[in-house]
Amino acid sequence: MHWYAYLAYFFAGMFLIKAVPHFSNGVSGRGFPSPFADPPGKGESSPTVNVLWGSFNLAVGYWLLARVGEFTLSQTSAALVLAAGGLFMALMLARVFGRIYAPHQR
Repeated sequence: MHWYAYLAYFFAGMFLIKAVPHFSNGVSGRGFPSPFADPPGKGESSPTVNVLWGSFNLAVGYWLLARVGEFTLSQTSAALVLAAGGLFMALMLARVFGRIYAPHQR
């Protein structure tokens, strides 16, 4: 497999994980920080904006996963790279949103 497919899978993992908090908060009717809030990333966007933003991230993650290379979960190296991208984004989101919602925690 080409190197760029692994890079695409890493970013696919990032986008797929990034879709989760935006989409789930949006469909639950809650506001949540997004790049479109004021201030960006700190203020809360409407549930509708978060559903759209989460859906966009899901679509990009799917596109990177399904359209670059030939991804299969049975190929351990590709699955690990996808998981690494997801874990990296999950840790970043935990820190960013942790500062917003629980500023006394670090």
